[in-house]
Amino acid sequence: MTTPPPTPVSSTPTPTRAAAWFGLAGGKHALVLGGFSLAATLLLALAHGLTKAPIEQSALEDLRHSLEQVIPASIHDNNPATDTMQLQLNGTSLQVYRARKASHITGVAFEVSRKGYSGDIRVLLGVDENGKLLGVRVLKHTETPGLGDKIEVARSDWITRFTGLSLGNPPQAKWAVKKDGGAFDQFAGATITPRAVVNGVKDGLQLFAAHRKNLLEEVPK
Repeated sequence: MTTPPPTPVSSTPTPTRAAAWFGLAGGKHALVLGGFSLAATLLLALAHGLTKAPIEQSALEDLRHSLEQVIPASIHDNNPATDTMQLQLNGTSLQVYRARKASHITGVAFEVSRKGYSGDIRVLLGVDENGKLLGVRVLKHTETPGLGDKIEVARSDWITRFTGLSLGNPPQAKWAVKKDGGAFDQFAGATITPRAVVNGVKDGLQLFAAHRKNLLEEVPK
């Protein structure tokens, strides 16, 4: 009796075996990707944890430096950067920094914003309890270098000329650049930028006048 030859084993995997092989390979690939993702997440969390405190400290120092330029040290014995209040304005909240001496509020600082030539110009104002400007500084802008950037104290002394002024000095009608009949110089070839700053500072003084009682209100002990 002749024994039939053995059936050759095919080297090509059957559909069932192929599916199982690809499923195993795909599972391993997913595990590897998952491991990398987890490691990346942990590294990002670690980096955030390590840099959060220094970033916050740097931001606080920048704020303190800006406030020092608009609130003279002679009128306060507190830290205005940490003595704050929220002024509610038509559904928005304005952060206000308050200067105190012997617990009495002697001045406040807050930010105003106006549209300039290339974007919003953010301005920090310091105002004493009588409504007189203690100082004005530009916090951020995107105005044209060599023209509009003269609003920066590092570029010119133009921004320092607001110190000591108020809504009555000059009269409100004169709170405009000279091209518009006002008392303030404009820049050659860049009128829009100083106009925005002048109007922004005027807005800030009007805001102070309208909310003076709330801004200077002492917190009961």
